[in-house]
Amino acid sequence: MSASRPWALLSACPAYEVSPLIDAPKLAQDLGVSGLWLKDETSRMRLGSFKALGGAFAVVQMILDRAGGVDPMTPATRAIAQQMTFITASAGNHGLSIAAGAQVFSAHAKIVLSTGVPEGFANRIRKTGAEVIRIAGSYEDSVAEAARLAAQNDWIHLADGSWEGYTAPPALVMEGYTVLAEECRLAFAAAGRWPSHVVLQAGVGGLAAATAAHIRAFWPEQPTIIVVEPDAAPCLMESIRAGQLVHTPGPVSNMGRLDCKDASLLAFDALRHDADTFVTISDAQAVAAASDLSATGMATTPSGAAGLAALRTLDLGPAASCLIIVSEGPEGD
Repeated sequence: MSASRPWALLSACPAYEVSPLIDAPKLAQDLGVSGLWLKDETSRMRLGSFKALGGAFAVVQMILDRAGGVDPMTPATRAIAQQMTFITASAGNHGLSIAAGAQVFSAHAKIVLSTGVPEGFANRIRKTGAEVIRIAGSYEDSVAEAARLAAQNDWIHLADGSWEGYTAPPALVMEGYTVLAEECRLAFAAAGRWPSHVVLQAGVGGLAAATAAHIRAFWPEQPTIIVVEPDAAPCLMESIRAGQLVHTPGPVSNMGRLDCKDASLLAFDALRHDADTFVTISDAQAVAAASDLSATGMATTPSGAAGLAALRTLDLGPAASCLIIVSEGPEGD
C-alpha cells in the first residue's frame, strides 16, 4: 500500500510534520532487547493521534474526487465541499480527524459517539464546528446509527471499519495511515538500522493492516509483525482463527480506541497474510505500560501504550530490536 498520494496531499498541510521516531535504550534494556524505537503520535497534526492522517486524507480525497480537481483550496472545489456532509461513528480520534478535515476544507461533519466515549473527545470535536450525536449503547451501535443516518439523509458515510459491500471509504482512511509507515521507512533507511519486530495495536485493524501492508511491500528488511488487541476485544485474532469475520462479545476495556468487537473486513483480509503473530493484553497491563511511558515524558493512554504492554508479555531475546507506535496522547478533558 503506497503512501505517495496521501503524502503529497498531507505534506502540503501547514499542520503536517513527520512525527518523532525516538530511540529508547533504557526501555530496551528493561525489556531485555537490543533496541526499541517509539513512533510518537501523541502530537500528530495538533490532533494528538495517528488517526489525523487517515480521516483528514479521506475527506480531502473524496472532495477532490467529486470536484474532479487536484487542489482542494480552489473556490470551485470549496463550493462543492460546502455541499458535502460527512458522518462517522467514532471512539474519539477518528471522529476528530474527520471533523478537522471537514473544517479545513469547508465541508460539514457529524460524529456519532456512544456513551462510552469521554466527553473530552466530544468537546474537542464540537470545537471544530462539527455536530456530535450522542447515543446510548456500544461503539458497534454507533456504527449502525451512523450508517442509518447517512442513508436517511444522503450524507457521506466515512467509517474507518469495513464490511461486505462497504470498502472504498475505509480504504482511503487506511491509505492515509501509510504515511506513518513511510516516515518510519525513511528514518530507518537513513540510519541504516531496521527493527526485527514491529508491534501494531488494533481496534478494527486499520492502522495495523495499512502499516503491515506497507512494510511487506516497501521495506527492504522484513520484520516479524505482531498485532496486539485487548483481551476483552480480540476480534482480529478470533477472526483469523475462524477463517472468517466473527463477533467477539466481551466486557468493556479501558483501551477505548481498541475496544472493538468486530474487525474491519479489509484489515482481516490483509493481516491474515501480512501479520505473523496475534497477542492480547489485559487492561492492567495496558495501564502499567502507559505509566511507564508517562514516566519517560511521553503521556499516553492504555490504548496508546498497547505495543509496550505486548512487548512486556513476550520474550523476544537480546538480539531483538523493536518498533512500537505510541498511537495517541492523553484524552481530552
